[in-house]
Amino acid sequence: MTMSDERTPTPDPGTDDTEGQDILAEIRAEVAHDLEDERPPAGGPAYQIVGALVALVVGIGGAVLAYGYGLGSPRQPGPGLWPFVVSMAITLLALGLLMVGRNLSDSEAFTRSSMLPVVGLATFVGLGVLMPAVGFEIPSLLLCVIWLRWLGGESWRSTIITSVVTVAAFYFLFLYGLRIPLPHLF
Repeated sequence: MTMSDERTPTPDPGTDDTEGQDILAEIRAEVAHDLEDERPPAGGPAYQIVGALVALVVGIGGAVLAYGYGLGSPRQPGPGLWPFVVSMAITLLALGLLMVGRNLSDSEAFTRSSMLPVVGLATFVGLGVLMPAVGFEIPSLLLCVIWLRWLGGESWRSTIITSVVTVAAFYFLFLYGLRIPLPHLF
């Protein structure tokens, strides 16, 4: 085979690639339109301020709780050092959003789906309350089921398999791998 036999195919002069580009542009426009239809309504600056205030409360609350655990020193960090650092970062970012949030308009209005994080937080607090009373396994399994099935919309089969495997993995990791003395049934 000679060099002249190894030619790259040349496009037919009678056809052009604009048809392929038109289809691609049409698909992009359709996807953008579908995404726009699914977006919650715009919230405006007031929602920016509310979001910043919520983040500020979370940041300050986390910093206070972390400080209570003890910060230690950079050479010998206490259990609260990194949570304190993260909480302070959240606080500073929230303060920044409070300063510029009135000029922003890219927030989304609160909708029914805005309550999902609140439900997630409430179930996580429930885990903490139930764990000393009934052990690690049952509350963790309930938390996984609620998060996967009702907050995540997973199928029952996926929810059950993932929940059982996750709780078993954390059980062995915490109790045997890390030797953390969690209350447990087994």
